[in-house]
Amino acid sequence: MSVLKALTRPTRLLLGVAATAAIANAIALAAAPQIAGTGTGETSRLGASLQDATARRDRTAAADRRKLEMREQAVRAGEARLAGQMKQQQADAAATPSGATASGTPGAAGAQVPYDNLARIYQTMKPNRAGPIFEKLDIEVQKEVATRMRERATAQIMANMSPGAAVELSMALAGRKVIRNPAGGAARARP
Repeated sequence: MSVLKALTRPTRLLLGVAATAAIANAIALAAAPQIAGTGTGETSRLGASLQDATARRDRTAAADRRKLEMREQAVRAGEARLAGQMKQQQADAAATPSGATASGTPGAAGAQVPYDNLARIYQTMKPNRAGPIFEKLDIEVQKEVATRMRERATAQIMANMSPGAAVELSMALAGRKVIRNPAGGAARARP
């Protein structure tokens, strides 16, 4: 029995270990709410790596989402512009009599295609090369091509034309009839 009493009686070593365990448990319990509540607790390398990878993935996903939104906006704007052009063309077609175009001659729609092609060609040429060639064209051809070109391209080409040819084209674009002066002087406008 005395052996049994000796085993059941606490020793100083046993009491010291129990006190240390109790203190460690108290510290662990006190620190647990801090880590869970604030999120500022220490993390391992793996945890930090996972957080960085997740943040990087979220940033790239957000950038991709913004790019897609911009593309969608551009597509919607293009569709709206095309719809407006279609409505305009339908209104123009309804306003003109059947078989006639805006110029009033039947079948002139097929004749407009070369003018569109010429306009594209002259727009892509360098203005200092296009100006002298453009002024040698017939005034009606100049007028038709110039009306189909962007204004900036037309202005650059006209700047490289001779002053008399630029005046003739300007008058033709204004809807005035141009009478050439046979003496080589300036052209006169006639309403």
